[in-house]
Amino acid sequence: MMFRRPLVILLVWLAACAPPSSPEPAPPSATLHELYVRVEMERVFSDSKTFADAEPREAPRDILLAYRRDVPVDAPALRQFVDRYFDLPSESAPATPPGAMRAPIAQHIAALWPILTRPPTGPQGFSSLLPLNRPYVVPGGRFRELYYWDSYFTMLGLVRDGRQQSVRDMVDNFADLIVRYGHVPNGSRSYYLSRSQPPFFYLMVALTDADRARAFARYLPALRREHAFWMDGETRASTGHAWRRVARLPDGSVLNRYWDDRDTPRDESYREDVVLAASASRAAPQLYRDIRAAAESGWDFSSRWLADERSLETIETASISPVDLNSLLYGLEKAIGEGCAFAKDPVCAEAFEQRAERRRSAMNRYMWDRERGVFLDYHLVRGERLDRLSAATLYPLFVRAADAAQAERVARNVRAQLLAPGGLRTTTRQTGQQWDAPNGWAPLQWIAVEGLGAYGEGDLAREVANRFARTVRRAYCETGKLLEKYDIETARPGGGGEYPLQDGFGWTNGVTLALMQRYPDVREGCP
Repeated sequence: MMFRRPLVILLVWLAACAPPSSPEPAPPSATLHELYVRVEMERVFSDSKTFADAEPREAPRDILLAYRRDVPVDAPALRQFVDRYFDLPSESAPATPPGAMRAPIAQHIAALWPILTRPPTGPQGFSSLLPLNRPYVVPGGRFRELYYWDSYFTMLGLVRDGRQQSVRDMVDNFADLIVRYGHVPNGSRSYYLSRSQPPFFYLMVALTDADRARAFARYLPALRREHAFWMDGETRASTGHAWRRVARLPDGSVLNRYWDDRDTPRDESYREDVVLAASASRAAPQLYRDIRAAAESGWDFSSRWLADERSLETIETASISPVDLNSLLYGLEKAIGEGCAFAKDPVCAEAFEQRAERRRSAMNRYMWDRERGVFLDYHLVRGERLDRLSAATLYPLFVRAADAAQAERVARNVRAQLLAPGGLRTTTRQTGQQWDAPNGWAPLQWIAVEGLGAYGEGDLAREVANRFARTVRRAYCETGKLLEKYDIETARPGGGGEYPLQDGFGWTNGVTLALMQRYPDVREGCP
C-alpha cells in the first residue's frame, strides 16, 4: 500500500508535535496519600504490588475521608478496612496447563498462550489498570498487565505459533498508548506512566509485515511520537549537561539515558524503596529517581548502575548513558528513515538517516573501547567509559550498528567472559541483584544470537542458543514451568531481586520457540 506524501507529512508532524490526547491518571500513592503509605509500610501484603493493583470500590477521595474519620487502630483493623473498600487482585492463574506437565515444550507453550492472554480492558473505574482496546498477553505471575519490552520477546513466540493476530493486537495497543500518553509506559498501570522501557516498539512493528519498510510507514506517526518522547529535552540540554532522557556530550553530540519523571518511591515497591532510602547517605528524591530510571532500563537491578558495583544504595542510573538504549534508538531512527523512504518523503528519510549516523558516531567515540574490544556504558558525570562488561555489549551487533572488526572482537570477548555453561551471562559480577551473575535472561540470549548471527559468528550464536535451551529444558523437566530467569552457571532456576521467581513466562516462551525454530536440532523433550 502506497501513501501520499502530503498526508504522511501531516501525520508525521501531528505525531511529533501534538500533545498526548489523554491526561495521565494519578498513581494510587497520589490518590490515597497516607492510607497508601500505611498499608505499604505496615506490610499488610507481603508483595507491595498487591495493593498497587487493588481496585478501590469507591472514589479514592471518599475512601480517604472514611479512613480519616475512623483511623484503624491496629493491623487487623487496617486489613479489615482494606478488605471493605478494595477488590484485591486475584491470584495468578496456574502457569502449568492441566495435562501439559512434561509434554514437549512447544506443546506446553501453546497451552500457556490462552492462560496468559487477557481480553480488552475498558475504563477501569478507580483501578490503576490502563484501558486497552485489544487483547494482550501478560508475562505471568505477579505481572498481570501488559509490559513494554517483555512483549517483543513474547511476540517472537506468538509469530512462530501462528498467532499473528495476537501480535497485531498488541502492536496496536502500544500504538494506542503512544497516542494517548505520548509514550509507551513501562506497563499498563497508572503507576508506570512516569517512565517507559527499552524502545522495542519499532521491532514489534517489523513483526507485523514481511516488508519492514511498509510496516514502518504504516506506524510512522507512532514511531515519530515515541522518538520525540525519548528526545524531549534535546534543545534544552546544554553542552556537558542532560535534560530528561537526553545528554549533550562535550563535543556537542547527543546520547540518551534512562530517566523517570517522578522522584518518589515506586508504588509497586513502595516499602522497599523507603527502607533503602533510610539506609542511604544521600537525598531520598535523588535515590528514588535513580531507582526508577533503572526500572525504565528493564535491568532492575544490576551492578551496571551501582557506583561501587555492589550496593543498591549507590545506584546512579541517571548519570549513565547505556549502550543498549542508544543502540535501540539508533535502530528506531533507522526504522523511521525506512518508513519515510517508503512513504516517498525523502526529506524525513534523510533527516533520520543522518540522526542515526550521528548517534553511531557518538557511540563509537564514547562507548567503544578499542583496547578491550567491547562496547561499554558511558558515565556522563565522570566523562569516562565504565569498565563493566555486560551482555549489553551485544546490542550494537543486534541493531547492526557495529562494523565487522568490532563484531569480531566483541564475539571473542563474549566467548571468553560471558559464555557460561547454561547460556549467556548478564554481567560478570555476583551482587545478589537479579540482573547480575549468575542469572541469564531469555531476551539477552536472543539479542546475542541475533547479533552474532548477523556478523557471521554463527558458531558462537548456536552455542549460546543450545546452552540456554538446555537450561530451559532442564528446569522445565524438573519443575514443569517456564521461568522468568535462570541460573546459567548451574542450569537451574534463577534467583535474586525484589520478589520471588515468577513463572509463565512470556519472554521465555517466545525466545525458546524462536531458538527451537532457528536451530531445529535443539531437543525439547524430557528424558
